[in-house]
Amino acid sequence: MPRLLLLYKPYNVLCQFSASGGRPTLADHVDVPGIYPAGRLDTDSEGLVVLTDDGMLQARITDPRHKVEKTYWVQVDGDISEDALEQLRRGVLLNDGRTKPARAERIDEPALPPRVPPIRVRRDIPTCWIELALREGRNRQVRRMTAAVGHPTLRLVRAAVGPWRLDGMQPGQWRETAPVLSLLR
Repeated sequence: MPRLLLLYKPYNVLCQFSASGGRPTLADHVDVPGIYPAGRLDTDSEGLVVLTDDGMLQARITDPRHKVEKTYWVQVDGDISEDALEQLRRGVLLNDGRTKPARAERIDEPALPPRVPPIRVRRDIPTCWIELALREGRNRQVRRMTAAVGHPTLRLVRAAVGPWRLDGMQPGQWRETAPVLSLLR
């Protein structure tokens, strides 16, 4: 049976195991041989990374043809309007084409550990949180989508990958879980 680990990747950690100029990597948090990330998170993003030792499972999780939904909690600059959310739901035009429709809704601030370092705060400009769920994974897609509707991303946390969720984990914490059999087929 394949091994599957869930990691809360901290902010400012490279989503790889190989060393890179003294910068923190996944190896600083998980010491399990033979596992690899199924998908990536940018260094300036945090949240759930699925790790597995099974190449076929890794491909099923990451390949957009399998439509595994990834859910993000996004703190954006400004007070997002229903019109901006509707644009995200329909898909927005980016420099590499229109995004697929997404699930987008405003949410209350999630119960998350403080980010280190904290995000910038501007007293005169409000922020709010949205939940954005995608079934594709372009480079820096969430950040580009929110910027395209006039609300740059301040903090980005991947909350779920398919059926797997952060569920109260802390940055750097990981746990082993059972693979979902439907993803193995």
